[in-house]
Amino acid sequence: MSEAALRLDAFARERRDTGGKLLVPFLTAGYPDREGFSLLLEAVAASGCKVLEIGMPFSDPVADGPVIQAASQQALDRGVTMRRVLAMAAEARERHGLQVILMGYLNPVLKFGPEKFAAACTEAGVSGLIVPDLPHEESAPLRALMAERGVALIELLAPTTGTGRMASLGRSARGFLYLVSTTGVTGAGGPGDLTDTVARVRAACDQPVCVGFGISDPGTAARVCRLADGAVIGSALLRRVAEAADPTAAAAAVKEFLTEVRAAIAAQGESS
Repeated sequence: MSEAALRLDAFARERRDTGGKLLVPFLTAGYPDREGFSLLLEAVAASGCKVLEIGMPFSDPVADGPVIQAASQQALDRGVTMRRVLAMAAEARERHGLQVILMGYLNPVLKFGPEKFAAACTEAGVSGLIVPDLPHEESAPLRALMAERGVALIELLAPTTGTGRMASLGRSARGFLYLVSTTGVTGAGGPGDLTDTVARVRAACDQPVCVGFGISDPGTAARVCRLADGAVIGSALLRRVAEAADPTAAAAAVKEFLTEVRAAIAAQGESS
């Protein structure tokens, strides 16, 4: 496993083992535009976050709600390609010291070429990869290929996941387990009571657990982090970007929001 993947594994476990919490913001690569995205990277780093999920724009983002879909389409319309995504990931890593997790769908990875993609991720300093439309049962070839290049393939699970499958996911997972809080798309309603689900995950797996989908405000993030090891926030961030008057205002709004969320999570444990 490479230094990048070790960083993510070690960091997530260290946060969990010391009672800290992870806050993982999500941004769509190239949104609202190239310069605006660079400003957002600065805002994420300035807020104190250490890990960033970057969405790879795709024309059929089946797990994403309308806010992320719109951001993805705008980025595509502005000419964002896989190579440009990787360049932005490298910027986040090299200029801001952020550990980058790429999130995207299988089709663009296959079109780019899995081996070529894995090599490019390593060169860009990418720590992790999330592919929401790749079933766990079919993920072994890509997982092995990415592991050879040191990129952690992060597994997703849900409240409907059986205990046996949770254990299987935990054995192969690297970085952390991504618990999808709802049976729907991103940004569509808040999470319900995850007490039993998180308890089942912890009993079946040793990996840290971060919750995503429906984390829209500081209070919800804090509630989730009372149970889990961290929270992923996407639609709520991109909504603030979309509503801002200009990219500078968008960056200021993102920094303010993430700072508020981190403060709320800090009541449950130090956040990063």
